[in-house]
Amino acid sequence: MVAAAGVTFSTTMFIALLGFMKGLNDLLDGIVLNRVPHVRLFNEVKISPDYPIDNIVEFKSSYNFVRSLKPSNSLEEIYNGPVILDGIRQDERVVGAAPRVSTQVFFNAGPIEITGVVNGVDPDAESRLFHLDEYIIQGSVSDIGTAGNSIILGKALADNLLVSAGDVIQVTTPENETFPLKVVGFFATGLTEFDKTQSYASLNTARKLVGKGNSYITEIHVKLEDVAWSPGVAREYAAVFNTQTEDIQTAHAEFETGSSLRSLISYAVGITLLIVSGFGIYNILNMLIYEKMDAIAILKATGFSGLDVNRIFLFIALSIGISGGFLGLLVGFLVSFAIDQVPFETPSVPSVTTYPVDYGLIYYAIAFVFSIVATYLAGLFPAMKASRIDPVDIIRGK
Repeated sequence: MVAAAGVTFSTTMFIALLGFMKGLNDLLDGIVLNRVPHVRLFNEVKISPDYPIDNIVEFKSSYNFVRSLKPSNSLEEIYNGPVILDGIRQDERVVGAAPRVSTQVFFNAGPIEITGVVNGVDPDAESRLFHLDEYIIQGSVSDIGTAGNSIILGKALADNLLVSAGDVIQVTTPENETFPLKVVGFFATGLTEFDKTQSYASLNTARKLVGKGNSYITEIHVKLEDVAWSPGVAREYAAVFNTQTEDIQTAHAEFETGSSLRSLISYAVGITLLIVSGFGIYNILNMLIYEKMDAIAILKATGFSGLDVNRIFLFIALSIGISGGFLGLLVGFLVSFAIDQVPFETPSVPSVTTYPVDYGLIYYAIAFVFSIVATYLAGLFPAMKASRIDPVDIIRGK
């Protein structure tokens, strides 16, 4: 019973620990990774690779040193954006694609101007693909689509501007034009620096700010069926659509690394618990042999073979593993369920109200199989020792 209780405890902790860590990993990754695209298409203003001097015949064979290079006259607009967007949406690997118009602005707070960014988005696409609605703490994403010239501010930005829902703020564009926008809601991502500068408006409102037409798009955010495809798809889109691309694994490699390390540590700790319980079973069975020397000698003297004695001790070990493992699965589920009921609030994900727990069957399968294997190996060596006992030596000693 003591050995079975050890197996139960280690199995319970393995399931609870792995389930909690996996749920926590999903939450932490979701804070950043679920809200960013798998592939991002954009057209960054950059220095032109072609210099006029290189086009002069007499200087083509020379080394030309040019100082104070300036960016070319390219725009942030994705050329033929609507056509590219339609082509991406027809790709079978794509779950969805959302256009975006982003522009830097100045939020006017009296005589003070606060630098920020207005992201013009399609409310339905952003909510469906990137869970924008989960971070809205007041108002609704759909409000920017139904109310003209409206905006949703980051909570930290709204606090700096001292505005409430329903207020009208003045926004100044880089062209020094001022637009009034009505505040219809607030969002909180948990990333303070992000919430201090970012805001969301409809595509039409953002286009009005930059004075562009209905075909103007600065970014296209793509969600794929499998995130592992993102590097290859990004390279393909860059070649086909002649635009710059960035995949999620390149942009946020540190989050994937952190998630893998946390999972590795969790598995290491859980398996260590199971191994320790195996050593406990080994010690118990080993001591049992010394206590049952007389019984083993009588069994062998009355006709039991060494193989029979071996099977008896292996049966004891496996019964400990199976009974303790089954009970550990049940208690592990109950502990995980109890953790799942503990209140937990985070401003980064307002929809999360309790500690995150993953109930993946793989943890239960690994815990049960490992408990059987550990107890079998723990009982194998004492069983082999018991099978080699000579009954004559034991009886003569008595």
